Formats: sequence, C-alpha cells, structure tokens
Amino acid sequence: QSEKELQDVVKQQEEKMLQLIDKSGEVTMLKEEVSQLKRSLQRAETEAKVLWEEMRGKEPKMDTAHVQDRVLLRQEVDKLRLLLLEKRDEKRLLYDKY
Repeated sequence: QSEKELQDVVKQQEEKMLQLIDKSGEVTMLKEEVSQLKRSLQRAETEAKVLWEEMRGKEPKMDTAHVQDRVLLRQEVDKLRLLLLEKRDEKRLLYDKY
C-alpha cells in the first residue's frame, strides 16, 4: 500500500514538473515578446528624437536623406548599447551561477 502511495506521489510530482516546464516555456516566450516590444519602442523613440532635433532648427523643407541617415546611425548606436547591456547581464548571470 505504501508503495502505491509512493507511486502516486511520484506521479503527482511528475505532473507538477511538466506544468512548471510548460509555464517556463510561456514565460520565456513572453519575455521574448517583451524584448521585441522594447526594441520597437526604442526604434520609434530614436526616430522621434532625431526628427525632433532636425525640426527644431530647420525650415519646413528638410533633407530627408540626412534625417534617415541620422535615424539609422542612432538606431545602430542604440542596438550596440543594448547588446552591451545584454552581454553584461549574461556575464553577471554566469558569474552568479558559478
């Protein structure tokens, strides 16, 4: 009888583990989605920032190629800054792990 109870407990634990794994996968997907949304927001903020800077001192006719170049350069800087932060976080996680 105690063997059957033990088997039931083991089965329940396995089910709980599977549920945790499923939830872990959902959390990972949600984190990735949040990360993508943050990148999109950052791109939009960058574009707005560059356009605002260009509009402050310019006449209505702007050189759109220049503005686009500035937006692209600012986006590249932001990407590099984000990569640096991600690598620092990875390094910190590895350091904490070991």
